[in-house]
Amino acid sequence: MATKSSSNLSELYLEEKKDQIYDNALAEIQSFELPLGTTLRSVYDDQPNAHQRFMEKLDACIRNHDREIEKMCNFHHQGFVDAITELLKVRADAEKLKVQVTDTNRRLQDAGKEVIAQTEEIIRCRVQQRNITTVVEKLQLCLPVLEMYSKLKEQMNVKRYYSALKTMEQLENLYLPRVSQYRFCQIMIENLPKLREEIKEISMSDLKDFLESIRKHSDRIGETAMKQAQQQKTFNTSLQKQNNVNYGRNMHLGRSRILESKNEITLKRTFEEDDEHEEEVLTAQDLVDFSPVYRCLHIYSVLGDGEIFENYYRKQRRKQARLVLQPQSSMHETVEGYRRYFSQIVGFFVVEDHILHVTQGLVTRTYTDELWNMALSKIIAVLRTHSSYCSDPDLVLELKNLIVVFADTLQGYGFPVNRLFDLLFEIRDQYNETLLKKWSVLFRDIFEADNYSPIPVANEEEYKIVISKFPFQDPELDKQSFPKKLPMSQSVPQIYIQVKEFIYASLKFSESLHRSSTEIDDMLRKSTNLLLTRTLSSCLQNLIKKPHIGLTELVQIIINTTHLEQACKYLEDFISNITNISQVTVHTARLYGLSTFKDARHAAEGEIYTKLNQKIDEFIQIADYDWTMSESDGRASGYLMDLINFLRSTFQVFTHLPGKVAQTACMSACQHLSTSLMQMLLDNELKQISMGAIQQFNLDVIQCELFASSEPVPGFQGDTLQLAFIDLRQLLDLFMVWDWSTYLADYGQATSKYLRVNPSTALTLLEKMKDSSKKNNIFAQFRKNDRDKQKLIETVVKQLRSLVNGMSQHT
Repeated sequence: MATKSSSNLSELYLEEKKDQIYDNALAEIQSFELPLGTTLRSVYDDQPNAHQRFMEKLDACIRNHDREIEKMCNFHHQGFVDAITELLKVRADAEKLKVQVTDTNRRLQDAGKEVIAQTEEIIRCRVQQRNITTVVEKLQLCLPVLEMYSKLKEQMNVKRYYSALKTMEQLENLYLPRVSQYRFCQIMIENLPKLREEIKEISMSDLKDFLESIRKHSDRIGETAMKQAQQQKTFNTSLQKQNNVNYGRNMHLGRSRILESKNEITLKRTFEEDDEHEEEVLTAQDLVDFSPVYRCLHIYSVLGDGEIFENYYRKQRRKQARLVLQPQSSMHETVEGYRRYFSQIVGFFVVEDHILHVTQGLVTRTYTDELWNMALSKIIAVLRTHSSYCSDPDLVLELKNLIVVFADTLQGYGFPVNRLFDLLFEIRDQYNETLLKKWSVLFRDIFEADNYSPIPVANEEEYKIVISKFPFQDPELDKQSFPKKLPMSQSVPQIYIQVKEFIYASLKFSESLHRSSTEIDDMLRKSTNLLLTRTLSSCLQNLIKKPHIGLTELVQIIINTTHLEQACKYLEDFISNITNISQVTVHTARLYGLSTFKDARHAAEGEIYTKLNQKIDEFIQIADYDWTMSESDGRASGYLMDLINFLRSTFQVFTHLPGKVAQTACMSACQHLSTSLMQMLLDNELKQISMGAIQQFNLDVIQCELFASSEPVPGFQGDTLQLAFIDLRQLLDLFMVWDWSTYLADYGQATSKYLRVNPSTALTLLEKMKDSSKKNNIFAQFRKNDRDKQKLIETVVKQLRSLVNGMSQHT
């Protein structure tokens, strides 16, 4: 029972639970919040008969709702009827109201048409006003842009490119961003880079025109700069002279002449386009418009291409520098060629210096120094080459003056020029060489025109004229009355004057070299030494060697060189007066004229000896001895007497020569005569000599000895001159006396009577006499005396041969 009741309870519980599930499903269906598919599926999926049960529940629910609706309708029906009744009552009034409203609306529409029209006009005006306001606002934004662009165009038209770039910068950064949405702004933005490129091209074109212009006018700029530097230097020199008014009072009068000539050289350098009285100081900026450079530099700097511009400018200027430094092939022919060359270079670097100081970064000091060092090396090479072609000292001097002005000008602009002054020392050597060549011609002309005879002076005036040209002093000559003769020839004062002129010419080059007086003095002395020791010495040596110069001329040359040698101390004083340097200075060089004139004198003396010997040889060559004569003529040969007379007259000319020179010449002549006579006896072509020929030869030697003893030249002591013939005398005495026994007995002894007779010499002559005896006395063998003499000769010959052999073995 309990079990049955519990099962009933559980069934009831299940039934209640199912009812509850159906109720929930209906509630879900009614709520319309959950999807029906899930709810219905839960009903159908529950149990097999669940659908039927659910439908029953659903029908029950519908019936409940219908009852509720019916109750509600019943409750509100009377109200609905009342409302319909009221509504029917109102219909008539509504019709009237509708008619009234319609009429009112018609009348209102008719009355509002004008208002509508005016309202629409007002609306349209308000729209226009709003649009105008908007347009004004936009135009206020656009007008500055358009004004700036118009300004840009105007600046481009008047070529104010730098300002145009600034305007572009303002447009891009300030104005265009405000109105970038407009098409015209886009067009402007697209045009601005093109305008920049146009400005760059125009400015670059102007720069190229500028570079071409300064290339053409650089010589004009250089001329002006060099002229100003020269004027400044002249002014400073004049000022220094005023401050040192007493300086140089003791200088030689010729000094003023040098300075005058130098000033003439300086003053004659005029410039074609300058007015002579123009006082305005022109600068590079006055002669050249540098605005294209500034403009181009600013433009490229603003565009951010400053480095590109700098590189281009420097590259182009380097090219122009190479063109400027390239000289014309004929530059060395005229001073104008050098002047134009220097003017172009100065103009180039004056422009660079101006650019350096007025711009920042375009040209740097390092760049200009590098460019100058390159140019300086080229300039020095060019000048070294072209100056070597100059053979005219005046042209070399002009070149030196130009180099000095060139160096001073560039030094004033801060460029180092020490190497140029070093080059001037090389050119100075070349200048001295050209001077030496010129003076060599002058010396030769003087020597050619000289008559090599003492200078005659008829009166005091002529004497003073000569003394004014040459420092000659001779108290003995001063005591003589006029007319009289000076010992030197006309060439001596002329040579002295030309040496002084050479010193003047050399001094011209030494000036303006920024050297001390001591250095100038040393240079003058060295160049003068070269003139004396090389040029004048060479001319003297060539003169002495000339064939037409005779003994008289040689004697005069010796006299001339003596006086020139004595004048060297006056030349040293002359140089000291010019340079104002005392000769007692430790570093002062001395003139070597003493050795020059001594060498020339020695050469002249040697030439005198040579010509005397040649003349003696000429007389000897005309000797015509009969070597086979039986006996002498009893008198000396004619050729020998003529020779002795020639020697006498010649030695009389030697009275003006120094004693030793005349004595040496006389001794040399006698020795050469003795040697020539000895060679005549021992000549290999002479095969035989008779005793008569020996006797005749002895007579000639006696005349030579008489001439030597007559003292043709004073100063010989005792028989010194006669000793020149001692070898001949002893040899002839040996054969004339036939004293062979004494000769052979005393041979080799210091007290021998025939000490100067050489056995080989005696043997040669004796063999010639032996051959002559055999040939001339065919029957001598039949006479006893002749046979004995022949045997004696053979015996002596044998003994002499033994002596000769003994000498050779001993040797």
